[in-house]
Amino acid sequence: MDLKEVMAVNLRRLRHDKQMTQEELADQSGLSARYIGAIERADVSASVTVLGQIAEALGIEPGELLKESARSR
Repeated sequence: MDLKEVMAVNLRRLRHDKQMTQEELADQSGLSARYIGAIERADVSASVTVLGQIAEALGIEPGELLKESARSR
């Protein structure tokens, strides 16, 4: 799995864990819901700045979005 896909899977899982919609995450991160959706589909690569904005909105460390889980290897 490439890093873009790892981030997509982690973002979707973490957002669901926080019981947030894409719209809520977008609002709290200052991004558009359409862009959040594109990241979750692995259609786009997020910049380091965007990674930080999303992590802050989720209340996590940015590295959590990039960790490949054992079951996805």
